[in-house]
Amino acid sequence: MTLTGRGGRRTFGLLTAGALLLAGCDSAQPDRVAPPLGQPSPAPSRTFAPGAAGVGDAYFPSYGNGGYDVAHYTVQVRYDPAKDRLSGTTTVRATATTNLSAFNLDLAGLTVRSVTVDGVQAGYARTGNELVITPAIGLTSGNGFLAEIRYDGEPAALKNEELGEGGWLHTADGAIALGQPESASTWFPVNDHPSDKATYDIEITVPAGLAAVSNGVPKGRSTRGGWATWKWSEGSPMASYLSTVVIGRFRLTTGEHKGRPVFSAVSSSLSKGAADRSVRRTVEVADYLESVFGPYPFDAYGGVVVADDRIRYALETQTRPVYSAGFFRQGDNTGVVAHELAHQWFGNSVALEKWQDIWLNEGLATYAEWLWAEHTGRSTVQRTFDLQYATASDRVWRVPPGRPGVRNLFGESVYQRGGMAVHALRVAVGDAAFFAILRTWAEEKKDSNGTTADFIAVAERVSGKKLGKLFDAWLYGTERPAEPKPF
Repeated sequence: MTLTGRGGRRTFGLLTAGALLLAGCDSAQPDRVAPPLGQPSPAPSRTFAPGAAGVGDAYFPSYGNGGYDVAHYTVQVRYDPAKDRLSGTTTVRATATTNLSAFNLDLAGLTVRSVTVDGVQAGYARTGNELVITPAIGLTSGNGFLAEIRYDGEPAALKNEELGEGGWLHTADGAIALGQPESASTWFPVNDHPSDKATYDIEITVPAGLAAVSNGVPKGRSTRGGWATWKWSEGSPMASYLSTVVIGRFRLTTGEHKGRPVFSAVSSSLSKGAADRSVRRTVEVADYLESVFGPYPFDAYGGVVVADDRIRYALETQTRPVYSAGFFRQGDNTGVVAHELAHQWFGNSVALEKWQDIWLNEGLATYAEWLWAEHTGRSTVQRTFDLQYATASDRVWRVPPGRPGVRNLFGESVYQRGGMAVHALRVAVGDAAFFAILRTWAEEKKDSNGTTADFIAVAERVSGKKLGKLFDAWLYGTERPAEPKPF
């Protein structure tokens, strides 16, 4: 993220005959339906209990849910901008990780119309932004299940007093679904925490004449009865906050690079110019970063530029970052492109396990900006570090990037001191070991999650050096560390 101002095989369980005796649905209360009648008792040797309503993240305890692991989402939505009305069906393919009598999904605002689990009607209720689903029979640990949720309503963004709003935003010609640390739950039911990554198929139906851009590989579009359906597929595991939909009028450019599709969109309300030129260099920037970090981790390239005053940042939405038009008001800006593309390795392919470790995303992406500036002859990395080290505000040194707190999750320390911590590591271990650390981290953690402790372990193993004191000073101290020196 950039601010303008600063797997495995799944086994699906079988249903018993008793599960087919269903209770009726009370249409007057669409967000609360009792479990079906005739529920058979679980086997005496098993105890079933509801899954947790959060994953236990210290910064956001209510985010995500426990008791299951999602493998794939199929999201089908229809949106009418004139009425600001969305209807959808989402199918969640998951595996129970404990014996579940009920489980939660995150869903904000929208009205649930029906829920099935493995094709059988399930009970459901709403508690704030939690959708509590009670299947007809308990879900046994290790078994897969399919949950299908039908819903509709007027989608709206989620507001966070400290971090601003994220999620579905109605625009003059469509909508934008975007935000960090949460946004997905405003348009589909989801386990909304980066620790549970999944693959996606996304299908968006909008009035003909509008584009509907999402993540991954474009799978075609069709038009019928004045409506256009756009299909997208992300075959690599993706954290839910990295999903996006951007609907409206855009200049679209398509192509192919290294056998992968390239799909970019720039708002038609912007004059042709810097935004188009900067996004057009996406594959050039990606190729340079590939030479540093290792193979590009996904099956598609691209970018989206939106013109909306509420969005004053860029976000590394997987395969297709979204940029505020504000980044290009002063001319071409490939630095922000380098930052968001670096996240495709660090933040997307290797995702966070917990939000406290956000510096792993932003520090490495900031450092990628410095590397790109050196590659293009604008400044050396050392000069950039020296400037940051000399001019950083007291707040940068008071706030430890490895433990920033929720209020400073996207603050200056996480980005700039995080980038300086990466350079301190480089100085300490030398260039050969440093770039080997980055490539090893990207390769070994591809399509999974990582923590600061994991990163330090890789750095020490690859370099053969003890680095605890260095990381303690740069990530957790509350004073300016001494200038880095080689070990």
